[in-house]
Order: sequence, then structure tokens, then C-alpha cells
Amino acid sequence: MADQLIIEVSELAKRYNREWIFKNFTQTFRSGQTYAITGPNGSGKSTLLQVLWGQLPQSGGKISYVKNNIAITVDDVFRYVSVAAPYMDLIEEFTLAEQLQFHFKLRKPRTGYTIESMIAKLYMGDSRDKQISNFSSGMKQRVKLGLAFFTETDVIFLDEPGTNLDEKAFAWYKENLAEATQTGSMILIASNQKSEYPDNAEVISMTSYK
Repeated sequence: MADQLIIEVSELAKRYNREWIFKNFTQTFRSGQTYAITGPNGSGKSTLLQVLWGQLPQSGGKISYVKNNIAITVDDVFRYVSVAAPYMDLIEEFTLAEQLQFHFKLRKPRTGYTIESMIAKLYMGDSRDKQISNFSSGMKQRVKLGLAFFTETDVIFLDEPGTNLDEKAFAWYKENLAEATQTGSMILIASNQKSEYPDNAEVISMTSYK
């Protein structure tokens, strides 16, 4: 991906009521780089990602999004990001094929990807016409990850991506993560498990921002 996107964060802070989740967070995130947001449960990893992708407003500090030297407004950030997180819902009434078709009416797939090739890459050919409501938690997580990986996007946010994945599915995740790092996208992974992010990721510990 030739286009360059930068997220510039300065003195970012978030609190709920009187409790600071994190503060004084300053960082520059760039296209083509992978970042591991680490820390124990409750350290603010998920909250930081939600602030960065525009779901939550910050309590202090500044965030700027710039692509090819052109500023992106907060309201338009969603056009440039893909997100996979255990707490995000799929449409339970849809079949797998319908879920993919719906998503990619709204977003552009990566070059060369079709609905059928995505199903094959998910290893879910037998579940093509099965309702999402009948999927196991691990299958649902794999679909969420697939939606993020298969989308043409500038930034991929992965929050605890290994949740509910068995050994085989986790190997699938690592394979697709390795492919995603070659696309030029910026990748941010919130995790307290070293196995969930590559060795060359820039590690950012949330314990430094309390």
C-alpha cells in the first residue's frame, strides 16, 4: 500500500468518572508498522484502541489522523480502519455468506478476494449457509478476524485476537497476521499474550501511562 497514514497522539488521556484509565499517552503510529499495546487486564488496552478508532471520545489530549499529508476528520476515521474484537457483534441471523456479502457492500475487499475465496480462506466451506447464531465462539472470532484481514484498509485494530481460538485456529490467525503485515497497513494489537503479536512489533506498555 503506497498511501501513508499517520496517527499522531499527544498527551492523550481517558477517564471514567474520577478514575483515570490512562493519561499522558504520546505516540506516533505509522503505516507499515505493527504495534503491540500490552499490559495486564484493566490497564486500558481496549479503551485506548476504542479511542484511537473513534468509538470513544478522549478526556484530554489530541489525536490527529493524516493520510498523504491530508487531515482526516474524526467523523471519517471509520472509513480507514478495520476492527476485530471479542465484544463486537456479528449479525446472528445472517449466514456466513450473507455476513460477508453485507460487510463488503460497505467496504472494499483486498485485491483478488471474492466472497467464495474468503470462505475458503476461513476454512468454512461447510458452514457457508449456516446461520452465525449456530457458530461456536471460536468460529465467530475467526469470522471477525477474517473481516478485518480481508478488508482493504489503512489500519487494522485487533483487540485480544486469540480469544476463543483453539490451537489450529490460532495458527490460522498467525498466518493471516503475517500476510497482513505485508500489505502496508498499520496494525495495532491489544494483548497481554506475547504469542498474539509478531516479534518485530513495537511494544507499548499501558502501565507507563497511569
